[in-house]
Amino acid sequence: MTELIHTRTPSPILITLAAATLTASLGTSIASVLLPVLARTFSATVSDVQWVVLAYLMSVTLTIVSVGRLGDLLGHRRVLIYGLIIFVAASVLCAMAPSLWLLVTGRVLQGLGGAILIALPMSLARDLVPSERLGTAMGLLGTTSAVGTALGPSLGGLLLTWGEWPMAFWLLAGFGGATLGLALIAITQKPERRNVSYREMDFPGTIVLMVVLLAYSLATSGGAAGIPMSPLLLISVAALAVLLFAGVETRAPFPLVPISLLQDRRTCLGFVMNVAVGTFMMSTLVVGPFFLAFSLGLTEALTGMVMAVGPVVAAFSGVPAGRLTDRLGAKRVMVIGLVQSMIGLLCLAYLPRAFGVGGYVAALVVLTPAFQLFLAANNTAALLDATDENRGRLSGLLGLSRNLGLMTGASAMSTLFVTVLGTGDTTQASAGEIANAFSITFTAAALLALTTLGMAIYSQATPARMASDPDP
Repeated sequence: MTELIHTRTPSPILITLAAATLTASLGTSIASVLLPVLARTFSATVSDVQWVVLAYLMSVTLTIVSVGRLGDLLGHRRVLIYGLIIFVAASVLCAMAPSLWLLVTGRVLQGLGGAILIALPMSLARDLVPSERLGTAMGLLGTTSAVGTALGPSLGGLLLTWGEWPMAFWLLAGFGGATLGLALIAITQKPERRNVSYREMDFPGTIVLMVVLLAYSLATSGGAAGIPMSPLLLISVAALAVLLFAGVETRAPFPLVPISLLQDRRTCLGFVMNVAVGTFMMSTLVVGPFFLAFSLGLTEALTGMVMAVGPVVAAFSGVPAGRLTDRLGAKRVMVIGLVQSMIGLLCLAYLPRAFGVGGYVAALVVLTPAFQLFLAANNTAALLDATDENRGRLSGLLGLSRNLGLMTGASAMSTLFVTVLGTGDTTQASAGEIANAFSITFTAAALLALTTLGMAIYSQATPARMASDPDP
């Protein structure tokens, strides 16, 4: 790595990494607003068209660790470029799809490209950004992710007013193509060539991990898409697959996920904390609209405007969160973020009941920057001491753990809300009953934040030793 890169990071590099993250997050969010139109176009049920969203999310979840590892073996820059090519080609396929299931197939391929665009920018940031500015880079990536999440539905809705649904996927192809051009021009440094052996790819471990993640993904989101399944069966399959995965990785000469990596307290708890934070982050998106619509009586337009406060605040707080991480250190900022998360969740549980929409917005203003603080600090802490051999893999695991948290939150927090409410039909519940279930759900989320804070303090009791060890 050149001295120039360690001394100063050119802005085009940061812009390119941010553009890749923005493209992947747009791929996640832009399709949601298209579902009603797709249902009419293809004469499909709601359960069928939901796969346009789920196919992308599940594809990202299943492949993100493997593509991160591929980046370690083949070079982070090279795999990022491959990911952009795949994303652009898949977007074109989606735009030209004559049937729903060909569109879903295109989304699966798009998710593979999206997994690369989520995992590899963090690896490249660690490669190309000086250690003293790594937190700022992670904050920038968090900001662009939030911007893409917030911008996707708005862009999709705007395009639908001008034309047909394929325009959304042509837009994604355009974003991906522009980012590909930036990557080829801005990221010019190429690592030394390695003689990569296929046995370093750990195909058995990859296959078993995909079985684990597929079972978990179906357990948390497949039922929403109308698939008849037994959660107990899926949990059993996942548990057996986890045991098999541990056995495979213990014996693999070049494991996909080294057991030593998971045995390190700080690294392993970093992934667990990412899952926990993703869980209560998602609760604001899946539970909040019910409270706003059925307890406060807001219209759909007003509900959307209030919900947009979170992503907007995230967009403005990501870079400051990263700079604070550089200034104070990842450990301190992680604790600050979790304490603020706990306070923000308690505010969300009770302020809206007392002050209505104003209380809800105030709670989001407190809560959302806390998420950005934690994510910037946790990503920085995980990657700061990582070796070249492990950066892509760690980036993939960070992205995977966040995705697992989002899926868990979508399932578990909405289930808790419905359980406390006592009915799955919110139209049959009173405003007071919905408000009570809302408060209890976010009080539980605050307790989860408190538990996560305890994990953060425990993980920092001793320094990490094995997180950055190279493969045996």
